[in-house]
Amino acid sequence: MRILAVRDTGPRLLRVFAVHILSAGVSLDFRSRLLRTLRAVEPILGVPGVLVVGSEVPNLLEPDARSSLVVSQDVDIAVPVASHADVKARLPQLHGLSPSREEPSVWLPAGDDMIEVNFIGMDPDSDRSGETYVLEDRELPLLVFRYLGLLRPGPPVTVEGIAVPVPRPAGLLLEKLVTDRSGEKGDRDLLVALGLLLVCTAPDLQELHGSYRTLSDEERHVVTSALSTLSLIEPVADMPDPIPHRQRIAALMARLEEKEQ
Repeated sequence: MRILAVRDTGPRLLRVFAVHILSAGVSLDFRSRLLRTLRAVEPILGVPGVLVVGSEVPNLLEPDARSSLVVSQDVDIAVPVASHADVKARLPQLHGLSPSREEPSVWLPAGDDMIEVNFIGMDPDSDRSGETYVLEDRELPLLVFRYLGLLRPGPPVTVEGIAVPVPRPAGLLLEKLVTDRSGEKGDRDLLVALGLLLVCTAPDLQELHGSYRTLSDEERHVVTSALSTLSLIEPVADMPDPIPHRQRIAALMARLEEKEQ
């Protein structure tokens, strides 16, 4: 898939990522481009229910949105199907971005001072909440992803005056684990999941456990298999290193696999 202070997570994230991220190799220009993009889409971020999701969330959660965990050069904005019309009404307020001719849900920057924006759909409340489907629309079609329905809004994160709506960590972590991906993209998404796990609080883990219990047996197997894979991934530059945290990953697996009392 292509957020500064939430509770007390800022300092904790600083400790976590200072150990694992080779920030010297990351240009500050990327942070500038990311923040310019968020400012450009600020009218959309104000629509109730809209969330910034995907790999940029750990970037934005770093202290001062340092953005040294560079996974992708784009921002994913999840649009609730119920808010689709409101988001469309605000599209004319976006400046410096325009829709791709081939894929209108992808908005491209006019210059190199911003990054790509991908609009995707989530549908947690309707009769189709368990499906992945395409919301057809000439101006803003959306691929509605089934597992984005696991996300619940968290406290917004304020970055240089921009209020960025983000999901609670538990839902985003579970979405990363239950969505079956393969190859390098899959490994990087699992390392993003590790970054989220490292900052989860006890209440976050309790929420994760409760949401996990709502999944089917097959989906639970996908989650635990993803955690097994994560524990075996070799370190990747500029990403959290799973090796020192294998015990934590194993503890989460054991907790999830406990028989329900």
